[in-house]
Amino acid sequence: MKGTMVDNNSDALTKNNPLAQALAGWENKDGDTLHTDLPCVDGVEQTEMTNVELVALRVRVIALENVLTSLLVNAADHQLNLIREMADYISPRPGYTPHPLTIHAAKHMIDLVDRSTRFRSHGVRGTEEA
Repeated sequence: MKGTMVDNNSDALTKNNPLAQALAGWENKDGDTLHTDLPCVDGVEQTEMTNVELVALRVRVIALENVLTSLLVNAADHQLNLIREMADYISPRPGYTPHPLTIHAAKHMIDLVDRSTRFRSHGVRGTEEA
């Protein structure tokens, strides 16, 4: 192996550690590939998410969006403008390939700011701390 010190015990340790196997394989091939067919750390294989896990993830995202919207109600105008600027920043620029998920994320960021603004205009604001 190039530039690595190997002792007799390292092969045994690598066989029992999937992360070490992946890194060893990567080093042996001059870093050109990673072994993605190896099991994850702790022996848990990668599988697709179950429907239950997807539903739980959706519920969490909805909850986080609503928490964020409620926090943005009391945000300063410059903070809301910063979110809008970030949405513009991640939007595709001329000459670059647009990525649908990034475009959707940018629109969603603007939607969150707009939702919080609607709550502001209806007078639904929390008590501001001193």
